[in-house]
Amino acid sequence: MEQRISLITLGVADLPLARRFYEDGLGWRPQTALDEVCFYQLPGLGLALFGRDDLAADARRPVDGGFSGITLAINERSKAEVDATFAQALAAGATATKPPEDAPWGGYSGYFADPDGHMWEVAWNPQCVIGEDGATRFGGG
Repeated sequence: MEQRISLITLGVADLPLARRFYEDGLGWRPQTALDEVCFYQLPGLGLALFGRDDLAADARRPVDGGFSGITLAINERSKAEVDATFAQALAAGATATKPPEDAPWGGYSGYFADPDGHMWEVAWNPQCVIGEDGATRFGGG
């Protein structure tokens, strides 16, 4: 198997509400939007929003409401960009779970939950380089 992720799919309770959060609030633009699913092209992979119950049925896994142990991350080029992205997410309706702060690993990060409770980290990592195309390279290379 090749070492890559092609698509991250988030199960959402209300697709129109989720789309408003990502599109109107965060400024993301859909690549493809249908009544039951919406796809966003990201650098090197895609993000999909899909009805939570439909996704649970497709995966044959119940929705239990607990923290899944998975977070998504947006790495930024500076602490100031972390603060700006975090503020934009909160203004769009996200809930802060940990405001941005200096991290013991030498970076700076905070966490928010989107309207469906999906956890997002916004971070500046001095060991990462963010390319012109938005692609993240770990280890500076």
